[in-house]
Amino acid sequence: MKKKSILAIAIVIILAIAMLLAYLAFAPKAQAGAKQITVIVNHLAGAAGTSEPAKTQTTYNLQTDAKYLREALEENNLAQGPETEYGLWLKTVDGETADETKQEWWGYTVNGEFAAYGVAQQTVTDGDIYEFTLNQGY
Repeated sequence: MKKKSILAIAIVIILAIAMLLAYLAFAPKAQAGAKQITVIVNHLAGAAGTSEPAKTQTTYNLQTDAKYLREALEENNLAQGPETEYGLWLKTVDGETADETKQEWWGYTVNGEFAAYGVAQQTVTDGDIYEFTLNQGY
């Protein structure tokens, strides 16, 4: 019985080490140096007298040395929010704050694909296009 417990613990430790090594091997790698990126912000600016909000779009062409998207956004005062156990919770983008009472939240894509990482872990690559959209409804 004791040998089985030791074997089970050893297997769990080996699997944990294997998962850590896989993450380190396949995690996004930050690119050093100057980069030009595009940040597109899709706002939900409420249209007076209508039930549908009017969407407006703002585009920023940024030069940055940031390795991660959070740095690039904060350098240009484009994103703010509280720090959580999972990283930065995007509450305000380009001056517009998501209203949680209306089930609003910010999401983003990288080159047209839904982001796989939070902005603090998302690497910045020259030529990338990051599109932020204020969404409504959970």
